[in-house]
Amino acid sequence: MGRLPKVGIRPVIDGRELGVRESLEVQCMDMAKAAAKLIQDTLRFPSGEKIECVIADTTIGGVADAAVCADKFKREGVEVSLTVTPCWCYGTEVMDADPLIPKAVWGFNGTERPGAVYLAAALAGYSQKGLPAFGIYGKEVQDGGDKTIPQDVSEKIIRFVKGALAVAQMKGKSYLSIGYSSMGIAGSMVDVNFLQDYLGVRAEFVESVELLRRIENNIFDQEEYAKALAWTKENCKEGEDRNNPKSQKSREQKDEEWEKVVKMTLICKDLMNGNPKLKEMGFGEESKGRNAIMGGFQGQRQWTDYQPNADFTESILNSSFDWNGIRQAYIFATENDCLNAISMLFGHLLTNKAQLFSDVRTYWSPESVERVTGKKLTGLAENGIIHLINSGSTTLDATAQQLDADGNPTMKAFWDITEEDVQRCLDNTKWPPATTEYFRGGGFSSQFLTKGTMPLTMCRVNLIKGIGPVLQLVEGWSVELPEDIHTVLNERTDPTWPTTWFVPRTTGKGFFKDVYTVMAKWGANHGAISHGHIGADLISLASMLRIPVNMHNVDENDVFRPSAWSAFGEGLEGADYRACENYGPLYGFKG
Repeated sequence: MGRLPKVGIRPVIDGRELGVRESLEVQCMDMAKAAAKLIQDTLRFPSGEKIECVIADTTIGGVADAAVCADKFKREGVEVSLTVTPCWCYGTEVMDADPLIPKAVWGFNGTERPGAVYLAAALAGYSQKGLPAFGIYGKEVQDGGDKTIPQDVSEKIIRFVKGALAVAQMKGKSYLSIGYSSMGIAGSMVDVNFLQDYLGVRAEFVESVELLRRIENNIFDQEEYAKALAWTKENCKEGEDRNNPKSQKSREQKDEEWEKVVKMTLICKDLMNGNPKLKEMGFGEESKGRNAIMGGFQGQRQWTDYQPNADFTESILNSSFDWNGIRQAYIFATENDCLNAISMLFGHLLTNKAQLFSDVRTYWSPESVERVTGKKLTGLAENGIIHLINSGSTTLDATAQQLDADGNPTMKAFWDITEEDVQRCLDNTKWPPATTEYFRGGGFSSQFLTKGTMPLTMCRVNLIKGIGPVLQLVEGWSVELPEDIHTVLNERTDPTWPTTWFVPRTTGKGFFKDVYTVMAKWGANHGAISHGHIGADLISLASMLRIPVNMHNVDENDVFRPSAWSAFGEGLEGADYRACENYGPLYGFKG
């Protein structure tokens, strides 16, 4: 609910008239137009809409011009501020002073006018006023009339805008907690103050009994239900029932469970975002939803001890398609792990793609693999692998059956997904009856194996008493093991669940000494996995939210944070902690 945020471009200029300002007007405004074109041509929202940039009506030469620009931005719904200039300007007089809007300054690297001098003066002013800003300055000197944006500059502009728009899209939305704490998992003990103070997100709580009320009273779209059930029967192939024959459900019971999990999916969608059809049915309050940008379902144990699990619901919501066609993926966490939902949301807002939710289950050393299979790991997997697997509720996009232009496995933004991609994802997924040892109430878990090799980034927000939130991340790849190795390893855990074999990029030192160390240093039982190597984007986003990064394998040259971070010491990790502690959460108060 609410409008999409816009990006404001602020062309600032030397305010001296009678020759100076007049000579710079065109060049300054051209920089703004070039930046706007770059952003609008490169980025889209996860919902598919194009990014809209708003340029100040005039160049900004002093505080009066800055005030006029700020008023326009407020009217237009600007939530991201990018200042551009080729010249000297009057530092604090032309700056953007809104403390809640992420901001960056691009100073043109040219010799005709001192754009770099202004950039330094502006960043010093922002730092002195406690308004962290990203500084953007090209490595190479450009000629004064050069209207191109160098590659290094464009990368920083896009990285900043991606993160800043993620911040803006979260603000004012909700996390929907259906139920509460699951099996003592700390991440599912939803911290309302963390959500509000750091993300600008409110927590909405709905007891899971609400699903039963809506099921029993038919508070869901009956036409969509009929469509959804028919689609599910046609496309979701039931897998082998591996339960003890004495505990297997009858065909009638399984059919009833299929009907119920489809209804659960419709109801969870309605709880998150509302449904005008419910108002037509006489349920006005229920039709409004909770304005949820993400959510989670407690499930275990009270629900799943006597009702079907939500694995189907979670898998379908987290996928880029359902019975209504190809669409934006939802962010919906297993076991109501709010911290993993937040991590998934970060990846989704930065990539526009569906996200994986996985247990970080097992480290398999080369020696252990050889011992149990008689085979050696090779290629990317030769130094060990991490088994990413959970109770069947990760996105079906992770089958990696979507193909790029060269026929390679990938994951796509929904607008690039084809009907053929969707069908391959469905055809390569089975839905075995849930293991009754875990899920007494039944249900169906997705079962698939991630195909081929894809670049992946796994991340996780953790809450640490005395520090607050920290973010850890690791870039790596999915790998496809030989069938004989995969089968042996997979059969040693629950083979009715989806598997992704993950190899982190190691460095031989620190937390990334080897694959084992990565697994040992991971801070929780869950991880959020995104397609692509997006570690640098996550680091920039975290700095905007004042969340320090405690673990990453991103090259230091790609770490891009507000310029004030350099005032907190040379070591990037320590400086990050000190800066985040100094500034405190974006929307809240330091403890």
